[in-house]
Amino acid sequence: MKNVLFIIDEVEYKYFEFNLLVTDFWLIKTFLEEGYKVDITTKHELFLDGNKPFSFVYSASVKNNNIFKSDERIKNCLNNYDVIFTRPDPPVDIDFINATYVLDYLDEKVFCINSYRALRDINEKLYINRFPSLAPKNIVTSDEKLIKEFLFQNDEIIIKPLNKCFSSGVFYLNSKDKNINAIISSATDNGKTKVMVQEYLKGIEKGDKRLIFISGEIMDYAVTKVATNNDFKFNEHKKENLILGNLTPKQKEMGKIISKTLLKDGVYMAGLDVIDDKIIEINITSPCFFINEINSLYNVNFEKIIFQKIEKLIENKEERRLLKC
Repeated sequence: MKNVLFIIDEVEYKYFEFNLLVTDFWLIKTFLEEGYKVDITTKHELFLDGNKPFSFVYSASVKNNNIFKSDERIKNCLNNYDVIFTRPDPPVDIDFINATYVLDYLDEKVFCINSYRALRDINEKLYINRFPSLAPKNIVTSDEKLIKEFLFQNDEIIIKPLNKCFSSGVFYLNSKDKNINAIISSATDNGKTKVMVQEYLKGIEKGDKRLIFISGEIMDYAVTKVATNNDFKFNEHKKENLILGNLTPKQKEMGKIISKTLLKDGVYMAGLDVIDDKIIEINITSPCFFINEINSLYNVNFEKIIFQKIEKLIENKEERRLLKC
């Protein structure tokens, strides 16, 4: 029996039960049903004892189509696990970074999804610039003058923080807005914090598409996230705001363009947000795969499909090596 550890977000731990909206719980449930020993923990429970990485963990179990965690807090060396899923939600702050330093002391035999080094070194917003042919026009700066110049060149822009998720802190701005200075000042914390500024893509009016990247390829299943509550962006995980996202040949081709780089960086699971065939973000920390919605829209068991692809990587170290080549 293989041992699996999920490092989940503190909120997921606090409300640990089978939640149809949460990707981690679908994955945990599937690994348990497939006979794996699964423990869970959070990034705050990780620690070093000399040069050995440890964590206080809680065992997970499945019963009556639900998952549960034990109340017993057990100290365990992280080198005892075959695979570790590192999936705390952003922000990628100093606590997040410090947790990856603990993981630096893992034995090489422990397979990490995604690589803790990737989570530490790669910014989800900036990562799109590794693939300039697929990225919208953008700048990264805290300078008000540069942001205004970009705004007046493009007429409409999106300003987003570099370390948050789920549209938190994202602004739309057009050149005729009466609050340009105030919005830029708020977004950059008065010029002290860098932000990504992207051209506004008109396709957002029909929603942005979540493409799912697993172990080297774009999956055939996708959802389109539609804006809610008079906003320009998706910010509520509700069924009516998630519709079928049929992939175009060009979007499927994106997998071939990005695959080698992602795998070389140790990124095996990612969520690509796409508008007008441009990737606006590459989510690698705790990408939501909208499993419940995909199951309903496509009449599949998407959690099983993900499991099968990930299990091949767990079982076959040589395949992991070849994927990176």
